[in-house]
Amino acid sequence: MKSNSAIVWFRNDLRLHDNEALSDALKHAERIIPIYVFDEREMLGRTSFGFKKTGKFRANFILEAVQNLRDNLAKFNFPLIVRVGKPEEIIPEIARQEKTSWVYCNRERTSEELYVQDTLELNLWAIGQEVRYSRGKMLYYTADLPFPVTHCPDTFSTFRKEVERFTPIREPLPIPDFLANHSTESLESGEMPNLSDLGHAEYDHKGDYKISGGEDAGKKELDYYLFQSKLISKYKETRNGLLGRDFSSKLSAYLSHGCLSPKYIYQQIKSYEAQHGSNDSTYWLFFELLWRDFFRLMGKKHENKIFQAGGTKENPDLSLSVHMETFEKWASGKTGVPFIDANMRELNYTGFMSNRGRQNVASFLVHDLKLNWLLGAEYMESLLIDYDPCSNYGNWNYIAGVGSDTREKRHFNVVIQSKKYDPAGEYIKRWIPELADVSSRHIHRPDLIKDRPNLGDHTYPLPMMINESWC
Repeated sequence: MKSNSAIVWFRNDLRLHDNEALSDALKHAERIIPIYVFDEREMLGRTSFGFKKTGKFRANFILEAVQNLRDNLAKFNFPLIVRVGKPEEIIPEIARQEKTSWVYCNRERTSEELYVQDTLELNLWAIGQEVRYSRGKMLYYTADLPFPVTHCPDTFSTFRKEVERFTPIREPLPIPDFLANHSTESLESGEMPNLSDLGHAEYDHKGDYKISGGEDAGKKELDYYLFQSKLISKYKETRNGLLGRDFSSKLSAYLSHGCLSPKYIYQQIKSYEAQHGSNDSTYWLFFELLWRDFFRLMGKKHENKIFQAGGTKENPDLSLSVHMETFEKWASGKTGVPFIDANMRELNYTGFMSNRGRQNVASFLVHDLKLNWLLGAEYMESLLIDYDPCSNYGNWNYIAGVGSDTREKRHFNVVIQSKKYDPAGEYIKRWIPELADVSSRHIHRPDLIKDRPNLGDHTYPLPMMINESWC
């Protein structure tokens, strides 16, 4: 028997397709109330080192994604209720006013989100209502895995071999065809906040392309990368690129905020392979989805350890310091090491950095500058459009040598990396205009130029440190 009405609380699942919470609510309730709450702690709060938890680039992406969700729900005559505040307080108040029976939402697993979930449950119990949880983040269902979460392998290679061998991937849920058959009474829908309301000034986009928020934009990007351009067939060869739109899929932000479901992406990959054939590159995009699941399972298994200095190994490197003057040079792209500075400036100007860049700047911060990796992790938490707690902190654990890696540390020779992945220095010159006239011979180590006065406008600094292994 259907209950009278239910709230569907959209969280990091800003889509209609493959949304289990939405589908479940529509099956069991005669009336649904879709809600999104801009959590004031996430949107306006600060990290432990004082960085904004949500920088302007991600805030703008989320605003676009929520607006797109509101527009898509409106096509079915559903107003998306939008509020700013604390979900665990706002949702029970609406539930009380509207006399709903349930709140449907997709479950989150990290500590701040768990606090909100647990408090919401208590507040709903006080008025005789309940939360019904669904799954929305992962490619695999945890119930389908060949091991309980607590026994998940701590190395990716072992995890991959076990799940690929034994675990099926379920079909994504379609947009419910009975969505239009439900009706909702009017409730003050609320105005969408703007960047100013979320603590940010308007800004001009300085990148070579813009990552626009929303389910529609995500589907368009996926279609472009697979079917229009067929770039997926070269992904393994191009994935370490640095310049432009096409070297990688640019799907990570849509996954992080749930504008695209990983199961939907997998379905589209298989559809592409059926039409155009499979190769190592089409597999490699699936391989990246496996990494997402692995880091999420590490977060489930090890909980808050992934956010602590000792990581999942519980073995902090006590030699690492918190030297803010040194950190500020790294963060602002003024270390005097061009490959590091170019990547950090791209992040600061756009909210994006390539995977190759992320590995190098993290390695430089930890292994060359000897700074606490949590400084870098929190800075990227603030700025990255595609920030996801488990992936961000899992990768920093990995580079710092305190996470899921068979090697003790991942120390990159940043000059060799620069020469390999940016041989002519095109990427460096794109983001460091003061080096525009430097030759490809010297672009990776401009400090070795004998006649320094010929170096651009004299503003690029000497390197703050030199590793004797650089060449």
